[in-house]
Amino acid sequence: MKSVLLINGSPNARGCTYTALSEVQSALSESGVESEIFHIGVDPVFGCVACGKCWELKRCAFDGDPANRILERMRAADGVIVGTPVYYAGPNGALCALLDRVFFSNGGTLRGKPAAAVVSCRRSGASAAFDRLNKYFSINSMPIVTSQYWNNVHGNEPEEVLRDLEGLQTMRTLGRNMAWLLNALADTGLPNTEDRIATNFIR
Repeated sequence: MKSVLLINGSPNARGCTYTALSEVQSALSESGVESEIFHIGVDPVFGCVACGKCWELKRCAFDGDPANRILERMRAADGVIVGTPVYYAGPNGALCALLDRVFFSNGGTLRGKPAAAVVSCRRSGASAAFDRLNKYFSINSMPIVTSQYWNNVHGNEPEEVLRDLEGLQTMRTLGRNMAWLLNALADTGLPNTEDRIATNFIR
């Protein structure tokens, strides 16, 4: 059976972001896909210090926060969905600190895993936060799963999110589209790749 990891990047374990992810989870379950919601918690997290150890370890050198646990679960899952509240038109800073290290240290092991972002906001900033999260997926060759609209819900409390009927439908459509793409990839496999070429602007 296929499985999807849903990451709750909010400091609130059962808040608006969780409410949105739970709606995705229900659609995944109805489509025969197992899933797990992983909460990043509220403890301090490390930022990347560019030590380079992850190139040899294939994981982050820092073990004192959830980064390596997230990476292990991502590697084990068939698909990934990352959810965040919107703070100053961007994702939660603690979540970004974790994702910077997770994606930089994965060593190409996440290539081909379908991924999606889910954002929750009171009023605005959703599209900017949504765009920021999708960049993690696109640079790692992870197919981005779409829905019927940008994957956001509105509300300041979970009860308000539950009144955002369009947002909830968008979450359910995302879950069904994720399940469909997982099955499609199981039948077709991944395309061939070339050896990586890396250039910069001064040579």
